[in-house]
Amino acid sequence: MSNTTSSKSKVTILAQLQALITGLQKQFPNGQFTLGNTAFTTATLVQALQSLIDAINAVNTAQANAKVAVAALGVTVAKVGPVVLALKRSLLAMFGDATDILALFGLEPQKAPAPRTGPEIAAAAAKAKATRIARGTASKKKKLAVTGNVTGVSITPITAPADAAPSQPATATPTAPPQGTAGK
Repeated sequence: MSNTTSSKSKVTILAQLQALITGLQKQFPNGQFTLGNTAFTTATLVQALQSLIDAINAVNTAQANAKVAVAALGVTVAKVGPVVLALKRSLLAMFGDATDILALFGLEPQKAPAPRTGPEIAAAAAKAKATRIARGTASKKKKLAVTGNVTGVSITPITAPADAAPSQPATATPTAPPQGTAGK
């Protein structure tokens, strides 16, 4: 196959190979070919093309199986990964700095963090301050002091035109309050 077929899909290549086999068997059932100083019969060409088709199909099957295996691995890691992490943490808590026992489990004791130097602490504080300024964050007291300034607000009441009918029909008629309760 030439370099021009590298951009074609596997389906296209398989279809072309199958068409070559079909054409050779139909047009040259007992043919003889000399290709690149090598003599071929139709049967040997068909056999070579069929072996290429079989190899491509084997790759497709292997790739599909690999996708299934990778998906199964992802599910298993999601299920068992937290258990493994919890087990490692538990073993580290149980055996602390006992390197010989931890080595049996393939673990190393946790290293204590190195104390930060004065310049590192100052740099971290400066970075935190710059971040607060950049984000515009403030403390609770400063947030309470922030108010908005509103000017030029006019309130216009919405009134319905006098000749407009109410949007919903009245279902009950208002009645007068019962006698004797109005004066109390």
